[in-house]
Amino acid sequence: MKRLLNVVMLAGFCLLMSERPAHAYLDAGTGAMILQVLLGGIAGAVVIFRLYWRRFLALFSNRRAEDDALDTSKT
Repeated sequence: MKRLLNVVMLAGFCLLMSERPAHAYLDAGTGAMILQVLLGGIAGAVVIFRLYWRRFLALFSNRRAEDDALDTSKT
């Protein structure tokens, strides 16, 4: 297993060292797309946070005390 890891690391190193210049550029559309992906990821994280916030709070709340308070108020 260790030998396989060494071979993969050596192959990756050789691959990285043999790169040639790409002679490419990033236009304004690429920057806008990157910004859109970042904003979409942040919006998705906010939605997930809001959906699971009550479950997160329930882990730390004292449900038994609330249940006991409700039972005594009914009698």
